[in-house]
Amino acid sequence: MVANMTEDQLLVLVIKYLKEAKRGSLQQLLDELHPYDVAQLYRALPEKHHHKFLTFLTPDQIADLIQELDYDMQIEILHRLGIERSSKVMNLMDNDDLADLLNELSVDKISEFLDVMKKEDSQKIRSLMSYPADTAGGLMTNEFVWIRDDQTVRQAVDKLKEYASFSESIYYLYVINDDKKLVGVVSYRDLLIADIDERIEDLMFSRVVSVLVDADQEDVAQIIERYDFIAVPVVDDKNTLLGIITVDDAIDVVIREANEDIGRLSAAGKDIDFNTKAFTASIRRLPWLILLLFIGLVSGNIISRFEDTLSQVVALIFFMPMIAGMTGNTGTQSLAVVVRGIVTTDVDRKTVIRLIFRELRVGIIIGVTCGFLISIIAFLWQDQNFMFGVVVGVSLLITLIIGTLAGTIIPLMLYRFGVDPAIASGPLITTLNDIFSLLIYFGIATTFLHHLGV
Repeated sequence: MVANMTEDQLLVLVIKYLKEAKRGSLQQLLDELHPYDVAQLYRALPEKHHHKFLTFLTPDQIADLIQELDYDMQIEILHRLGIERSSKVMNLMDNDDLADLLNELSVDKISEFLDVMKKEDSQKIRSLMSYPADTAGGLMTNEFVWIRDDQTVRQAVDKLKEYASFSESIYYLYVINDDKKLVGVVSYRDLLIADIDERIEDLMFSRVVSVLVDADQEDVAQIIERYDFIAVPVVDDKNTLLGIITVDDAIDVVIREANEDIGRLSAAGKDIDFNTKAFTASIRRLPWLILLLFIGLVSGNIISRFEDTLSQVVALIFFMPMIAGMTGNTGTQSLAVVVRGIVTTDVDRKTVIRLIFRELRVGIIIGVTCGFLISIIAFLWQDQNFMFGVVVGVSLLITLIIGTLAGTIIPLMLYRFGVDPAIASGPLITTLNDIFSLLIYFGIATTFLHHLGV
């Protein structure tokens, strides 16, 4: 029934069941939906139906629902449930998701919620919350299944059956020794095809790729992408197994970092989405725009210094926006390539040199092509004035090369000094390239002014 229904039809049906208090019918419908789809329904429901909808759900369903919602709606649900029912729901949530949620609350509220949870779960949550949010520790879950290296396949399988519902990942079995050090990993596939009495130490893969608990979350995501892992173990500096990070959490990191980079590249500011209020969005954008405003005044000063050239060859004004715009565009393209490459590639000296020379060649090819085309246009437009076409064409050639190199070198320099290269935003590169392009354009025009047929 659900498979053939649109979201609007589902919403109408859910509201009908809520109004008629058909708990069984609503449960039957929700059983056919993924938690993400249930969350979409909750978002679409008029707010007056939220409380009743929650009363029709089981604690397990509410736990799944909360983990699919944004922070504001998560807090709203916890307040609607009250402390007692919230504690039951939080006991069922994944520890890493719950730790992220509680980290946004005040200290008093955190204590209030944790104090009513099971003591064991509460301790695990407090442990996760002690790590910085942007590290492997802040990203990991401490709900996983481990086995000792001296045990047998039979013992491992029995433990997996016992803890299957407890573990967030059911793809790998991590092997530790008596000192709780990570010594190996066994896939569930290997367990299935192994002899039941075979020892784990004879079956395990001992070269384990792991991440340190204080590793940056972006580095963790790169490792998972590089090795195509479903999960990666997290250890401390003594190689003690502390937790695991699953691929779904790594994907969240990639999306979040990409959104932040896009915000910086456009100088739009971070944490701005469709729901951000106009005043808040304005405040987050203004610092960049004010900085660019003052930098942009330099462009006006450059133009004023070449008033004599412009007054003698007014036609130069026609091509000024095109040259400035093209230079900014090519710089922004190079910037995007560099920022994306830094995230996905190990950057060393050899890579940097190769990239700079590659972008130099790109700038030359683009500059020659565009410069040649615009010189012909300028030549024909200005009564077949050959020198005028040369000035415009050569200016565009040089500015495109400089723009490409600026968009490459500036973010690489920032990265070298430990600054996020995405901070070299598109508008910043564009503004700087405007200054370069105007200086070159008017400088060349002034130099050859007596050849322009004035």
